[in-house]
Amino acid sequence: MALETESVTRDKLSLADTEIDWARLDKTRFHVIGAVLFTVQQALIHPTAVVKTRMQVADSRLAHMPGMVVFKDILRNDGIPGVFRGFGTSAIGSLPGRVLALTSLEMSKDMMLKYTQGLNMPETTRIGVANGVAGMFSSLISSLYFVPLEVICQRLIVQGLPGATFYTDPFDVARKVIKAEGFRGLYRGFGLTALTNSPAAALWWGAYGAAQRIIWRSLGYRDDSEKKPSHMEMMAVQATAGMVAGACSSVVTTPIDTVIDDYGVARPSILKTTKILLKEDGWWGFYRGFSPRFLNMSLYGTTMIVTYELI
Repeated sequence: MALETESVTRDKLSLADTEIDWARLDKTRFHVIGAVLFTVQQALIHPTAVVKTRMQVADSRLAHMPGMVVFKDILRNDGIPGVFRGFGTSAIGSLPGRVLALTSLEMSKDMMLKYTQGLNMPETTRIGVANGVAGMFSSLISSLYFVPLEVICQRLIVQGLPGATFYTDPFDVARKVIKAEGFRGLYRGFGLTALTNSPAAALWWGAYGAAQRIIWRSLGYRDDSEKKPSHMEMMAVQATAGMVAGACSSVVTTPIDTVIDDYGVARPSILKTTKILLKEDGWWGFYRGFSPRFLNMSLYGTTMIVTYELI
């Protein structure tokens, strides 16, 4: 009987334990095993990023094609390596950036949860606000690292398109960009990225925190309830909340992402990029690549949270 009770206790978690807590994380396991798991996750969704970027480049003949058609076109012309163009640079380059992003995220979220503990607000709102502020702060800090990496990856992804410069490797991209535009060329679109990604990250993490709480409530779980969720239930709820958050974020951020990708590859200014998109396709031009971005962010949200939980 004692063994049965111990087994149930081990397999069940209190609702408070469903929140990822920086104080409870094994930091070595988090960074080392997390690096492997997140790289695998990145490999799974990288083809959608390639399709999205190809569609968002204004001069690309693929701009007006459905995402699946673009995917098949890349496979036909470039084979499997084509849909993984830029993956090595992105995967290896992302490792230190991911440590920076996740560490700043968890530490700031932990601080926000402590600072808002005594405030008179619903728990769902409090968690949503804490997650949102932490996501915004993490995005701001990590943008300093990720924007140059993104510029380099974009240049590698669009190779083979008309007018695209040929590069031998990521270091060649950096050299040519710095030679042509100076060091600031690696930070093309940084201001716009910081101004948009930070609120987008706040939206993603805020929506995730609130959605997770709402789902738990709808399933009948409460902080003071004797009913405890299992590990499988926890992963299912977190994956669903991650998908909802990714879907919400993609709807809001796709127009800015389109401008940033197009500007980061070839355009002289953000204003001219915006005017060209409006002239060529009207307002719908800002939603080029929406389908693969929607898929990318939804899959990213789901796999990231499940990966997070496995750590």
